[in-house]
Amino acid sequence: MYRLLLLLTLVLAAPSFAQSARALNTEGFRLYQAGKYPEALEKFEAAAQADPKFALAQYNVAATLGVLRKQGQICPYSAHRQTILERLNTAIQLDPRRLARAKEDADLDPIRDTLGWQKLLGRSPTRQADVPELLRRITWFSPGEGVYGSTRKLSFSEGKRVVLWRRIIEDPTRTEEQAGTYTVKGRTITLTFPGKKPIPGRMTARGVLEFEELGTFLDSPSECEA
Repeated sequence: MYRLLLLLTLVLAAPSFAQSARALNTEGFRLYQAGKYPEALEKFEAAAQADPKFALAQYNVAATLGVLRKQGQICPYSAHRQTILERLNTAIQLDPRRLARAKEDADLDPIRDTLGWQKLLGRSPTRQADVPELLRRITWFSPGEGVYGSTRKLSFSEGKRVVLWRRIIEDPTRTEEQAGTYTVKGRTITLTFPGKKPIPGRMTARGVLEFEELGTFLDSPSECEA
């Protein structure tokens, strides 16, 4: 009898959870339209918590984090690229139609140059044929160095051009850029900068760049380090 009552209680409660989630999501959308993004995020998070299978709420969390990231409010709201991708992936797993919306949603522009987004589009570092495209479509960052975060960045473009950006740790207000060229053969990548010997490297099957002299590069910067 106890199990029957418990099951009946859960069945009756399920619609109310879903209704609560929809109501919270609607409140969040109104706040979003009013430009109150932190408050909207709070409502969308509450909606996703009330009904973890509510794809629209999960999507709205991702999109609102994207807006906050664009506004530079990364650390206060944990608007990290990986976090946005995780919520977007959850939404798409729950409702695959969300991917079509994501492709057109400007709120998600901050994640277009990530490995996670490229995977959603069907590209994969496990396929050597995708390596040249992934190189160009992803912005690559070095691991963080304490309070300085990522101090190096690699950007690859058409015409076999590459730019290495550096922050000068001795004077963090200064940065420098070096333009060069690159070649790709399978997973092997060779960088050439004027007046310097070529720098060999590779893209691993996990989508990480490894260079002998420059070290490792990932698809997201190190942020908000104490």
